Amino acid sequence: MSAIITGEAVVLELRPASFAARSVATAIDVLATVLVAFGLFFLLASLDSAVDPTAMRAIILSVVVGLLVIVPITVETLSRGKSLGKLVMGLRIVRDDGGSIRFRHALVRAMLAVLEIYMTLGSVACLVSLFNDKSKRLGDMLAGTYAIRDRAPKATPLQVSVAPELAQWAGLVDIGRLPDPLARRISVFLRQGSAMAGPSRFAMAVELAGEASAYVAPLPAPGTDPTVFLSALICERRDREHLRLSIGADRAASVRGQLARHGVNS
Repeated sequence: MSAIITGEAVVLELRPASFAARSVATAIDVLATVLVAFGLFFLLASLDSAVDPTAMRAIILSVVVGLLVIVPITVETLSRGKSLGKLVMGLRIVRDDGGSIRFRHALVRAMLAVLEIYMTLGSVACLVSLFNDKSKRLGDMLAGTYAIRDRAPKATPLQVSVAPELAQWAGLVDIGRLPDPLARRISVFLRQGSAMAGPSRFAMAVELAGEASAYVAPLPAPGTDPTVFLSALICERRDREHLRLSIGADRAASVRGQLARHGVNS
């Protein structure tokens, strides 16, 4: 998982595409390009006797440049990082900051693809991708892009609640210092912990509860089940965050109303 923090301090979690997925997507793109090229060259061969040799060479060069450079640039620019192979594999090319690519990114990628994919039969792209944690090829490194999984499975909402015996504690506890990465790990555990074996699930709950205890005051009563503690902690954190956002929205609406009335009165 790749975490990106936007300018609005929002954490985006993107899944980089694996080397295998990118390889299959690239193979599909190359195969489609080769099939189209064979079809066009077959058509040109049938017209060879009616076209001047110099003009035919110019046409062939134009076809090659169009298929290897112009078409990929146009497709990726208009589709914001898609191609036939990426569409099939559920991938998309994005910038390193998570945004959609533009013409200059597609241009750099297409120009380098001629070298690292077609001229070297993909050997350069494979070697570079294998030693990169995001499976970037050379064109991605120079363009500042990488491939993500565009068809990620939809996450089900996390169902957590505060146990009755912790209701009073939840109303008084200070959890403001709980780090976001730790809260996300606890949420993942609460969502997926049911699939773990009993001893492993309990050990993980004890470990996470121990980490969270350093940021919680006061602690719940001794002997509290760690899973119950974590569930109450995340539930209370979520409710307080919703309350904070609601208050912020109400204040913003109030300020806009006051400004509007001030403008009318003026």
